[in-house]
Amino acid sequence: MARRTKAEAEETRQKILDAAERLFFIDGVSRTSLEHIANSAGVTRGAIYWHFKNKLELFEALHERVKLPAEEIVERAMADGHPDPLALVEQAMVESFVALTEDEQRQRVFTILTCRCEYVGEMLAALARQREAHDHMRATMSRAFTLAQEEGRLSPAWPPDVAASTLTCLMGGLMADWIRFGRRFDLIEVGTRSVGELFRAFRREVEPALC
Repeated sequence: MARRTKAEAEETRQKILDAAERLFFIDGVSRTSLEHIANSAGVTRGAIYWHFKNKLELFEALHERVKLPAEEIVERAMADGHPDPLALVEQAMVESFVALTEDEQRQRVFTILTCRCEYVGEMLAALARQREAHDHMRATMSRAFTLAQEEGRLSPAWPPDVAASTLTCLMGGLMADWIRFGRRFDLIEVGTRSVGELFRAFRREVEPALC
C-alpha cells in the first residue's frame, strides 16, 4: 500500500507540473495562480501545497525537469578523464542544441523562462538561482578550458575564464534568440557552425616540426 501511495503522490506531482507548464506557457507566470493550476490539474490547492511550498518552488521544479545535457556531460567526462577537453566541450554544446530542438517540452519551459516570467517580487529568487546555475556552468567550462591550457591545447590568446564566459554567452544568446523570435533559423546548423568557428579560435595552433 505504501508503494502505491508513493506512486500516486508522484503521479499527482507530475499532473501539477504539467498543468503549471501549460498555463505558464499560455498565460505567463504572473497571471497564473495556484488555484488556476489546481483546477487545470484536477486537484485541490491543498494537493499543490503538499508538494510545493509556493509558486516559486513549483516554478523551479519545472526548470529542473528540462536541464540541458551539456554540464552533466562535461562534469562526468572530466571526472573520468578525457584526452581532448576542447573536443569534449564542443560536442556537449552541439548536443545541447540538438536536445533543445528535438524536445518540445524543453522548448516550452525555456520559453517560460525567457519570455513568460517577470522576475520581480517572489520570482526574484528564481532569477538569483538561475544566476547561480549559470555561474556554476561557467565555472565547469572554465575548469575544462584550464585543463586544455595545461595540456597545451588552448590558444594563449584565450584565458580559461574568458573562453568560458564567451562560450556561455554565445550558447545562451543563440538559444534565447531562437526561442524568443519564433525559431527563425536552424538552431542546430547555426549553433554548430558558430560553436565550431569559436573552437577553431580557442585551439592552439600546432607548430610544424623542424626537419
